[in-house]
Amino acid sequence: KKDIPVANFIVHEIHCSRNIEVCRHCSELIPKSEMKNHMESEHVQVTCKCRMKIEKCLLKDHEVSACPLRPAVCQYCDIQLTSNKLQDHEVYCGARTERCGGCSRNVMVKDLKEHPRVCG
Repeated sequence: KKDIPVANFIVHEIHCSRNIEVCRHCSELIPKSEMKNHMESEHVQVTCKCRMKIEKCLLKDHEVSACPLRPAVCQYCDIQLTSNKLQDHEVYCGARTERCGGCSRNVMVKDLKEHPRVCG
């Protein structure tokens, strides 16, 4: 998968076909002597803490962006909880009220950012 001078192409092609394999999972070019290690280190199935089975090479991305047990922070109170509990928590947390120092009215936490525009 690289440009090779025409004069070297046949020798290069023979070398590659003897020594290099294309991984059937990720299409990476892997030396044949390292294919077993590649399969075991990258494509073995592992279980995430959320109990989902996933290839080892995809686990980090899953843990950061898709895992329902990944850490998430509430936009209202900055408490850290799991992503699968964030929405319910924010509905509850945003509905709490705090007294406005300017107008002395109770304002829902979710409206505090916009309140200064309408505060009397």
